[in-house]
Amino acid sequence: MHEGSCLCGAVRFTVGSDLLPPTACHCTRCRKFTGHYEAGTDVPRSAVSIHGEDSITWYHSSDKVRRGFCSICGSSLFFDPLHLDRIGIFMGAFDTPTNTNLAMHIFVADKGDYYDIADGLPQNPQ
Repeated sequence: MHEGSCLCGAVRFTVGSDLLPPTACHCTRCRKFTGHYEAGTDVPRSAVSIHGEDSITWYHSSDKVRRGFCSICGSSLFFDPLHLDRIGIFMGAFDTPTNTNLAMHIFVADKGDYYDIADGLPQNPQ
């Protein structure tokens, strides 16, 4: 069981499955949504229980994806591809150890110019 929350605690969640190795997304939308790049893992919707859903605001960043954040403290929490049976959870929102390691970087062609990626992991331009 993995547990997580937003900064103020109004939104809490549990994940009742193992976590896949997270990816780091450097696309412009993820950078703007999180303030840096985003690291997240995908889990089956059926494995997630969210408490405080009334405090989540969903921003539809495209026709296919919405992004969830706490409407009280602003914490970025979820990446929700509407057409799939999974939801992305941002690694920084977990309160308990995840027992994972970053697997790869994606959309590195869009990364910010103020940092380098030097961890030796695979880097996909898109």
